[in-house]
Amino acid sequence: MAFLKSRSTALITGASAGIGEEYALQLARRVPNIVLTARRAERLDQLAQRLRAEAPDTSVTVLPADLSDPDERASLLARMAALGIVPDVLINNAGVGDYGEFAGAAWPRISPMLRLNIESLTHLAHALVPGMIASGGGAIVNVSSLAGELPIPDFAVYAATKAYVTSFSEALRIELGGHGIRVIAVCPGPVHTEFGEIARRPGGGRDIPRWWFFMPKERVVSESLAALERGRARVFPGKRTALAAAFISAMPVAWLRRAMSLRPRKSRG
Repeated sequence: MAFLKSRSTALITGASAGIGEEYALQLARRVPNIVLTARRAERLDQLAQRLRAEAPDTSVTVLPADLSDPDERASLLARMAALGIVPDVLINNAGVGDYGEFAGAAWPRISPMLRLNIESLTHLAHALVPGMIASGGGAIVNVSSLAGELPIPDFAVYAATKAYVTSFSEALRIELGGHGIRVIAVCPGPVHTEFGEIARRPGGGRDIPRWWFFMPKERVVSESLAALERGRARVFPGKRTALAAAFISAMPVAWLRRAMSLRPRKSRG
């Protein structure tokens, strides 16, 4: 039996759009129970209706929450416990960016990003791992980024949060491997989602530089799930992303630093 077919319940964070929504669509026929969470309840309800129509044998539960808020995370965990939901697949997808120079960043944008990208991801894994150990296995898919391999000016905090996600995933994989729990860091390059618009600062600010390649979210998810099935530790979906990651890893730090200092940057903001 395929690894995912042996699982019972998947919790998907940031499921209202983008990569999280795509994880829900692709997992619906592989895992019998899906739990969707994100801030936007209406979008979650729309996705749940679609999943129930396309995969009628799959049970879909909608539990809206702002995962950057510790109290709402605690409430999410309490609601799942009250419903008897014990996820053995955790898709830690929720995340947000902030584009612009660090000195000009508003702390009310940076702080929630740290809480969502790092604290929430860690908190949910910490809460669900004991149940996975008790059930004899599970999976944690942490959505990181190619950005985690780089020090990126104007994305300094975001890139640093993704470096944390990748490092945390590698260590957690080692700790949990003996319990039958697979952990994978998914490190996509640029993907066409709402991420860029949300990362832009209010009032316009600077435009996010255009990358020379983009990856469809469908491929990001399908390649990451295939890598999970194979027991991979890390995946850079798409050949161009994988080549970019290999090139970055081979570059001396001084060259990498220089390359980032020459990266196109537009108006300050």
